Amino acid sequence: MQAFEYARPESVAEALAILAEHGPGARILAGGTDLVIGMRNGELRPTVVIDLKRIAELSASLRVEDGHLRLGATTVMRQVERSPEVRRYFPALAEAAAWVGSVQIRNRATVVGNICNASPAADTAPPLLVYGAVVLAASPSGGRRVPIDDLFVRSGVTTLQPGELVTGIDLPLPATRMGSAYTRLTRRRGTDLASITLCVGVDEAGVTRLSYGSVGPRPVLVIDESGTLADPQAPDEAKAPVLEEMLAGASPSPRSMRAGPEYRLAMLRVLGRRALQTAIERLAKGMA
Repeated sequence: MQAFEYARPESVAEALAILAEHGPGARILAGGTDLVIGMRNGELRPTVVIDLKRIAELSASLRVEDGHLRLGATTVMRQVERSPEVRRYFPALAEAAAWVGSVQIRNRATVVGNICNASPAADTAPPLLVYGAVVLAASPSGGRRVPIDDLFVRSGVTTLQPGELVTGIDLPLPATRMGSAYTRLTRRRGTDLASITLCVGVDEAGVTRLSYGSVGPRPVLVIDESGTLADPQAPDEAKAPVLEEMLAGASPSPRSMRAGPEYRLAMLRVLGRRALQTAIERLAKGMA
């Protein structure tokens, strides 16, 4: 690991000034679970590491305000996993957070870091897409709100501009009841990157939102407004072509060591059917 400067700003403005000064040589430290590994193996060689944990504006607390639930830039997975508000309004996000690493990792890893890394296999990306999350980005010229579906470009690349800092994530509180479920497939039980990540949300208006990852360059969101998938009485023969069309954008890499593309595509459909059925059942039971 090469030598680097270490900065602990106490305000967003101070952090943005350091980012502007060092440009591409600056790296943000919130949880550090990916940053430290990248620095140790030589993939990342920052000139300065900017630690955000002293910035009160980037509180780790989760709070409901103005019709949304806000996650701060330093909110960790374990908080999301155990939060009563998340479990009530966004249970699939709590399920996804519970899959990340080990308890020790979840006590350090942040949700904001998980999406800023833009890994196609990021566990929190599919539920955040299903729930319509909005990313809050700050820069010296002001702040902007980025729908999360507009954030991802490809593995490791987002639409964040140079010098921008993500300060949090807003999740709009659901206007109607929604049943939702998250699932994933891995090579083995325990800590492992997912071969498939998938989340389904079904609301009482009959709209189905489905998001999947780890089977292409970025997580994907697709929406069915026909009501066919959401209908518990619709036969499998009617649902199959709709689900097939929704999953048609999957393009798993043939070079991945985690699973072959044929297996991933086959299991993507299996997981899609299972998560859809779970979401429908949860909606019927009055669960979020």
